[in-house]
Amino acid sequence: MTRRIAFDGIDNFRDFGGYDTRHGRPLRSGVLYRSAHQARASDADLERLAALGLALIVDLRRANEREREPSRRWQGFAAQVIENDIGQEHVDEWSDFIAKSDLTAESFRNYMLDYYRGAPFQRRHIDLYSRYFQALAATDGPVLVHCAAGKDRTGILCALTQHLAGVTEADMLEDYLLTNEPQRLAARLPMVRETLQANTGKTASDDALMTAMRVEAEYLAEAFATMRAAHGSLDGYLDEVLGLDADLRTRLHERLLA
Repeated sequence: MTRRIAFDGIDNFRDFGGYDTRHGRPLRSGVLYRSAHQARASDADLERLAALGLALIVDLRRANEREREPSRRWQGFAAQVIENDIGQEHVDEWSDFIAKSDLTAESFRNYMLDYYRGAPFQRRHIDLYSRYFQALAATDGPVLVHCAAGKDRTGILCALTQHLAGVTEADMLEDYLLTNEPQRLAARLPMVRETLQANTGKTASDDALMTAMRVEAEYLAEAFATMRAAHGSLDGYLDEVLGLDADLRTRLHERLLA
């Protein structure tokens, strides 16, 4: 199946359904979408989004990110939106890192590894993730999960969704790594460089910037490892942290499996 969907001003948009599962029923396609933010969506993009029939949008960005780049909506927009401002009154991990960093490839990589270790246990993510699963079970239409770039916060939540549905870890990883499309990253590089220079006055190498824009298998592995260390398994994390009991799992399977 074709996973990537082209938009004028929405980056990294794709369908993360359609995979086989251990339950013998495939994860439905045309129901689960992921992307970067929609602040630069063109009018044509809004028409395309409306045509998808989205019923639920999960915006994983911090309050300051949403204020800086507010989402564009189409005429007649009626989708449920999940977002929060929890614990973000004075905290912006990425901006704080950028201000203090030497902006080398190694520093970006170390930041990402540390971020993935902590992200599943941030209070704001626990709230967003748990509300997402509750809403997903109760929503009939397609869902869009996104953050700023659609790669890290989004990547963790989409992988957890696939795990819940019974997708193999190999397929989860393959799907996660689709963010690394070379042509897309090369096209974004000049904009990322200019934004970083404008915000910090610093210049980073192309290698460092590519490290910042990519995802790596070890990042997702770090997130999974922290969940397993604290709760025995990914299912333990889903149950004990996000509240996915047997009834909710059954409803999610019926919703997501073809």
